[in-house]
Amino acid sequence: VFSDLCSLHSEKLKLFCLDHQQPVCVVCRDSKTHTGHRFSPVNEAAQDHREELKKTLKTLQDKLKLFKQVKGNWSQTAEHIKVQTQHTEKQIKEQFKKLHQFLQGEEEARISALREEEEQKSKEMKEKIEALSREISALSETVRVTEEELRAEDVSFLQKYKAGVERVQQHVAKHLGNLTFNIWNKMKDIVSYTPVILDPNTAEPHLFMSEDLTSVRYGQRQKLPDNPERFDYYPIILGSEGFNSGTHSWDVVVGDNQHWFVGVEAESLQKKRKPDIKSGVWAVTFNNVHLRIKNLKRIRVCLDWNRGKLSFCDPDTNTHIYTFTHTFTEKLFPFTPSMLLLILRVL
Repeated sequence: VFSDLCSLHSEKLKLFCLDHQQPVCVVCRDSKTHTGHRFSPVNEAAQDHREELKKTLKTLQDKLKLFKQVKGNWSQTAEHIKVQTQHTEKQIKEQFKKLHQFLQGEEEARISALREEEEQKSKEMKEKIEALSREISALSETVRVTEEELRAEDVSFLQKYKAGVERVQQHVAKHLGNLTFNIWNKMKDIVSYTPVILDPNTAEPHLFMSEDLTSVRYGQRQKLPDNPERFDYYPIILGSEGFNSGTHSWDVVVGDNQHWFVGVEAESLQKKRKPDIKSGVWAVTFNNVHLRIKNLKRIRVCLDWNRGKLSFCDPDTNTHIYTFTHTFTEKLFPFTPSMLLLILRVL
């Protein structure tokens, strides 16, 4: 129980000792215990301490708000990861389902062809055996005529027999020769290769990707986790694989878009601010202005990391557009900010 009276002198606690940090009465103030101490009125000391506590409370409240916000972002990211995993798993299963169906169809077709040939050859063999049986009967009759004639007929018989057997042998080479290569060659019609696969975790929220992660279009802003690698200043998306050596090239279809820019970005680029060449961006851009290159529909990007060259050209007319020269020191990622762009294979 708190009291406004001094427990030692029964006087009213009117002062606050700044050194001992406790309320005191006027008698306490003049005692040896508080010699040389500093004092202030109780109401002023209480006000000062309240203000100090408010500052501390404000700091704690701000920290609590930040923690809740971060927790919310993490929860959103965790849910996004779950949905992303489910969607990716579905795509993987669909791709392998197509491959399984194709391989099963090829297996059944080849086994069916093998069975048909077996049936055909067996029928031919049966006819040959029946014909041979008739010939054996005829030869058996001839044996009784003369030994010389028997030998002559026997040689003729053996020659015909050998030729007949060779003709009806199973065509094993046709079914097994280069089997895996022929299957692979057929599979090229149902699979494709793309040198640049887009990374959905870097996509600015207005960008929508195709199921195979090779093309992107601009649309209504989505609600996506604000993870560190995601762009939020421009509608930009990076390739999933970076390059820190060698030569690489890819085509970007710009079509009839009136606003686009295409190039590469350094791995260390800040994703939350306006990019520029000083911060690690090398690109060509089009903003609905006159170009000396007419009817530009595709741009080929050619990166020679070791020689420090990044070139752009029109692959349809083999026209050079521009070449950057720079000493690259870190990994570079293809980036695609656009209204609707498609990454194509470079043949």
